Amino acid sequence: MKLHSYICVDDTGFSPNPFWGYCTLANCKPAIRRIASVGDWIVGLSPKKNGNRIIYAMQVDEVLPYADYYEDSRFAEKIPNFKKGKLVHKLGDNIYKPLPNRKFQQLRSIHSNKEKARDLSGINVLISQKFHYFGSQALALPEKLFDLKVGRSYKNKFSPEVASRFVQFINEHPHGIIARPSKWSRNDNSWLLGKSSRFGQTLAD
Repeated sequence: MKLHSYICVDDTGFSPNPFWGYCTLANCKPAIRRIASVGDWIVGLSPKKNGNRIIYAMQVDEVLPYADYYEDSRFAEKIPNFKKGKLVHKLGDNIYKPLPNRKFQQLRSIHSNKEKARDLSGINVLISQKFHYFGSQALALPEKLFDLKVGRSYKNKFSPEVASRFVQFINEHPHGIIARPSKWSRNDNSWLLGKSSRFGQTLAD
């Protein structure tokens, strides 16, 4: 098990996308997505100016290539849908539709088309059902885990002791979606819809 930490600059609910029963990292951070394995933990921290707080943590359950992610019915609700009108539906991260020539079409999303090559260089989508998404109620990083602090890139060379301390710490907190994303309007409660899985189950409060 490896621990990967990075700065989550734009906590919009897009990357990571914690909705509909799965927390997924399908865009941005291509280096992490290329090397992460099942069982690894991914930790997204707020920028230094915001205290390097824990925005989310997910333990990887599956690693899927983009084509498999798009075609898997479990993640159909993560395909952006602008007809439904709610922000939570527009923020889907399943935006790369495989084409017959083995290339990908980037679907309409909140994401910039300029990021397409960078996203696809990550090759994989990381998927988790064991996650803690704190969003706008980002969790203070305790001093014993200050090693997780990172600059612009990412870190994954942690001692077994640090990794063990982190797992013990994060498991003391509720799982699932705890609060709205940091960059959502306080008046937009559509994120609450995403607390339910596609099978109608409600994730932890």
